[in-house]
Amino acid sequence: MKSTAALFAAVGMLCLPSAHAGPADYVYTPTVEKGEKEIDFKYGTQDSDPRKSLGSVGLGYGANDWWFTEVYVKYAKEGGSTRYDALEWENKFQLTETGKYPVDIGFITEIEIPRDRDEGIELKVGPLFQTEFGKLQLNANILFEKRFDAAVSTPTETGYQWQAKYRWLPAFEYGLQGFGGTGPWNDLDASGDQSHKLGPAIFGKFHAGDRQFIKYNAAWLLGVSDAAPDNTFRLQVEYEF
Repeated sequence: MKSTAALFAAVGMLCLPSAHAGPADYVYTPTVEKGEKEIDFKYGTQDSDPRKSLGSVGLGYGANDWWFTEVYVKYAKEGGSTRYDALEWENKFQLTETGKYPVDIGFITEIEIPRDRDEGIELKVGPLFQTEFGKLQLNANILFEKRFDAAVSTPTETGYQWQAKYRWLPAFEYGLQGFGGTGPWNDLDASGDQSHKLGPAIFGKFHAGDRQFIKYNAAWLLGVSDAAPDNTFRLQVEYEF
């Protein structure tokens, strides 16, 4: 029931004490489709020194009308070698009926277990918002991230995602995306230490058979703060069946 989803969301908010966006991060949307299965591939690279590239392969399932769950295997490349990086479990809860209210609301939770145990177990939670004006879809998400049992203690940090998408054609939509991290939730970083990036994005969906679809979205993000990489490229491709 959706009341159970709301309880999960509330507990997650209370447990958490910024989510600095990684190059492969994507914009979460609050909607869930019951029975949907997907294989999800994500990739991102940024021009840090050394260059950092991240990717993941996930398997997801819409368990019911309000809960979608997915498990990812993540890998990283920094410098010349590619290696297994982490195992991640993502759960998305749809808290309002799609289109019933002016804003659709959801909630995301992620638990990541890294290969390097000194990094600790990462918990990320946050509310998801979506609204539409004709063919224009707007998304905005607030994220809270905390690492537990890490070798070095860190505070709960805050981050955000946003997206503006114009649904021109099913196979080709276009818009803008933005990601950022602002530092500890109760003591934000100075503006020069915050990470903000934004840029153009494209989206699309192709029919691939009976109830089968291939979806994609990609963005080129430009750093607009000193702490952000100058250029980030991110890509997500999903096979839904």
